[in-house]
Amino acid sequence: MSNKNHHEKIERSVGLLAILTVVAISFGTLVLITPLFFMDEMTQPVDGMTPYTALELEGRDIYIREGCVGCHTQMIRPFRAEVERYGHYSVAGESVWDHPHLWGSKRTGPDLARVGARYSDDWHHAHLMDPRSVVPQSNMPAFPWLEENRLDGKLTARKMEVMRMFDIPYTDEDIATASESVKGKTEMQALIAYLQSLGTHLK
Repeated sequence: MSNKNHHEKIERSVGLLAILTVVAISFGTLVLITPLFFMDEMTQPVDGMTPYTALELEGRDIYIREGCVGCHTQMIRPFRAEVERYGHYSVAGESVWDHPHLWGSKRTGPDLARVGARYSDDWHHAHLMDPRSVVPQSNMPAFPWLEENRLDGKLTARKMEVMRMFDIPYTDEDIATASESVKGKTEMQALIAYLQSLGTHLK
């Protein structure tokens, strides 16, 4: 009888029920998530992965600036339909050096996790200048200003220094040559370089 009374007391008290529900969910979350922090496949880069080059890093910032992540995901889920269309499902080791992560949550356009080396640089250039010239049904906007804007490289080395603080293995030489390696390149070249790097490290 006493057990029944305790049970009813919890059910009749909205505040107590809410607190115990949060405690139960928090405990379950900790049990599921905590072990992931100690699994190498979740915290270590995939074999053979290299950091973004200076030009790819600048291209990634342009990708963020232009809002590409709002229409394109970079996360292939382990479902047959997605794997058949986009390629091998995404694994955690491919993203450990990404800050911030660009997995996305909405696909107005196709997933880009494995777009690297799938098309030529010329194809990407044509697609960014006039998407419908290569994909007639596309509703993607054109980005012609990327061909006109040029990188000055003033902050590239600093970006790499910050990334190195997050354990991304940039060398002193990488940082020393970063600015000159991107100076004068167009934003179009940088974005294409970034796109061509996506998904190419997983063997």
